[in-house]
Amino acid sequence: EKRSARTRGRSLTSARASMMSNAMRKTFARAVSSATSASASVSAGRHASMAIAAQSQCNAAGSRHAAAVGTQWRRSLAYDINSRSKPHLNVGTIGHVDHGKTTLTAAITKVMAEIGGATEIAFDQIDKAPEEKARGITISTSHVEYETATRHYAHVDCPGHADYVKNMITGAAQMDGGILVVSAADGPMPQTREHILLARQVGVPSLVVFLNKIDMVDDEELVELVEMELRELLSFYKFPGDDIPIIKGSALHALKGTEPAIGKEKIIELMAAIDSYIPEPARALDKPFSMPVEDVFSIQGRGTVATGRIEQGVIRTGDDVDIVGIQATKKSTVTGVEMFKKTLNEGQAGDNCGLLLRGLKRDEILRGQVLCKPGSIKPHAKFEAEIYVLKKEEGGRHTPFFSNYRPQFFMRTADITGNITLPEGTEMVMPGDNVTAVFELIHPVAMEPGLRFALREGGRTVGAGVVAKVLD
Repeated sequence: EKRSARTRGRSLTSARASMMSNAMRKTFARAVSSATSASASVSAGRHASMAIAAQSQCNAAGSRHAAAVGTQWRRSLAYDINSRSKPHLNVGTIGHVDHGKTTLTAAITKVMAEIGGATEIAFDQIDKAPEEKARGITISTSHVEYETATRHYAHVDCPGHADYVKNMITGAAQMDGGILVVSAADGPMPQTREHILLARQVGVPSLVVFLNKIDMVDDEELVELVEMELRELLSFYKFPGDDIPIIKGSALHALKGTEPAIGKEKIIELMAAIDSYIPEPARALDKPFSMPVEDVFSIQGRGTVATGRIEQGVIRTGDDVDIVGIQATKKSTVTGVEMFKKTLNEGQAGDNCGLLLRGLKRDEILRGQVLCKPGSIKPHAKFEAEIYVLKKEEGGRHTPFFSNYRPQFFMRTADITGNITLPEGTEMVMPGDNVTAVFELIHPVAMEPGLRFALREGGRTVGAGVVAKVLD
């Protein structure tokens, strides 16, 4: 029955407009027009380009969350100890521009605050960067925290606009699960597809769907078609489309405290689905500590703070660390660990935190370096890697490249220029080719076989690769 329903759904999808009432047709047309204009700058193959960029970052630990933690550190060092009485998960909202991601994030904090599991954060506080307010769209990731009866969540509100691919990649790479927000009035749109593909490529293990703006659609059959289309799209990108929970509601009503049947009650239902459907991740706690540096700043009278997401291992106050990559390796001691304004006894793999470092000036540590257990990671500049070069249709280069091509390499949080030497007998590499080549960066970075990276040129991703072996 499901198959036949889907087959019927495909044919019906193209005829949506004819099925709707005149009023519904106008609403739908307005919504499509708005969404189409919002995404008019998205090129035909952009989602593939974004996905390859994201795939290359799937080991990336840096996240915009570090900037949020940084703001908290700048204000002061807090002294209430986080007891870790509940499992900690990183989740986030993804989806097309204007489908209600930030509204949903604010609504979750409001509803959870009423239950006693969060501090309510207003919409304009989440959407708070100056550029966001100037342009009316989210262009940097914001972070909130809340608790359910069984879990503690750090929630990242990911950008939806195609111009900010890099932010999306950095935010999505740190999620243990995602909340895909889709407008019931629009259905899946270009960036919906892009973000599902991004989530798959960066290794987000589970998604839950919130079908938003349900009050704008009075045609039940249209809602069913949108749900069917969504499940097919999720299945196409290798998510279990038939099984993923889809909660239908209105984030705006939940935020305003009106229409509880589609507002507050649906937020509670969403959180229950997240609790039950998104599995608790296994953290690499037994491996040597490492944390790529996302941001660095100073606290007067206290020292220098490095923020980022702990990639693996555990860090405690008093532990020694190496600072590896870009510059000569330095040593320091961690004198404080903080996450979400709470001082921790230790930071664990998966935590987005700030580490206070002894005896270092602000300019002695850089974004792109890696903090690690002494002696566990070495910096390298020369390596062999397998790369895939994006086709023109995927948003990549239109022309081949030759030996001595010099793109930017995005490795973890580092952004470094490097040189490519093609193997003997290979004169050039065409878009769409796979090739094993030798790469040399202008500065060494923390590196090991298996590390993924992106190649970018002129603001676009042109390739993706994985380190096969180090050569220096």
